[in-house]
Amino acid sequence: MTKIICAPGSYIQGAGEIKKLASYYQELGTKGAYMMIGHHAYVHDLDDIESSFKEANVPFTSAVFGGECSSEEVEKHQKQLGECDVVIGIGGGKTLDAAKAVAFYAHLPVIIVPTTASTDAPCSRLSVLYKPNGEFDAYLPLRANPDMVLMDTDIIAHAPVRFLMAGVGDALATYYEAAACVKSDALTMPGGHVTKAAFALATLCRDTLFEDALKAKASVENKVTTKALENIVEANTYLSGLGFESSGLAAAHAIHDGLTVIPETHQYLHGEKVAFGTITQLVLEDRSLEEITKVIKFCKACHLPTSFKDLNMENVSDELLLKAATEACSPNDTMGNMPFEVTPEDVVAAMKTANTLSQTIA
Repeated sequence: MTKIICAPGSYIQGAGEIKKLASYYQELGTKGAYMMIGHHAYVHDLDDIESSFKEANVPFTSAVFGGECSSEEVEKHQKQLGECDVVIGIGGGKTLDAAKAVAFYAHLPVIIVPTTASTDAPCSRLSVLYKPNGEFDAYLPLRANPDMVLMDTDIIAHAPVRFLMAGVGDALATYYEAAACVKSDALTMPGGHVTKAAFALATLCRDTLFEDALKAKASVENKVTTKALENIVEANTYLSGLGFESSGLAAAHAIHDGLTVIPETHQYLHGEKVAFGTITQLVLEDRSLEEITKVIKFCKACHLPTSFKDLNMENVSDELLLKAATEACSPNDTMGNMPFEVTPEDVVAAMKTANTLSQTIA
């Protein structure tokens, strides 16, 4: 039996790290950095992003990410690379996934610089592609994990708290999906079986979230960096990233992917929808009411969706719910990693039950 655990070449976390970006680039390239920058980071952080390159006289190109990690967006940036020999993605999850895809197709190293801790995507050898209208398209497996992941906690502390909590929602799924994959002996994203190390990271991720998420939320609300925030940045990014990739995904992320066909959910972040997917997975597994209640209360305290109302789905028809559930159960998604058969009808029933349970829990 093949077991695989994978990780980025380097993971760097600390205050002010983005101001050292040129020196990190020089560990990998010489001809020039192609920086794909999310709109918010381009508006608010461009001076810090470019300053080290200008001071060191290192060539670079700055390009604004278009907003959707689609094949069309990836192709656009591929055509703009010129002589640049390293791709640097700076921004939120879709910006980073697009940068990884550009580097993959161009056979170039990639540095990932999240400006929020909103997903566990930065460390992974995977890009999630969407259609231009925001619907889930496909998973793009990559040859390797990013060469470097750089987390500047100063920037993250000043980002909207909603992004940090979305990262908590994404990371919350890690342990529960990993546990399902252990039971089913599922293949992970790299094509191996779960290692004890990966499952230990997934477990530590869960424990860290329950211990420090609300303290980290208070830190970001005050735009300060604390030990709790440092711990949650690591949990959202590194622990969850390695935990999900080397342990596997299951129902929670499949349900997220299904929800993308419902237009009413497009305004919500990846991790927000994953949080509801996690609660739905717990219902599918018939976990104890005590455990489901603990997760729902935790999500509510983190301002994460736990009901149809929270996702603007109160008036969604049963027909559209079934369409989303059918998408979640697609053979190309990760529902098949559950340790028992799950039908679209099962998913609809679990979503409705999760919704009702949420309404009964203060």
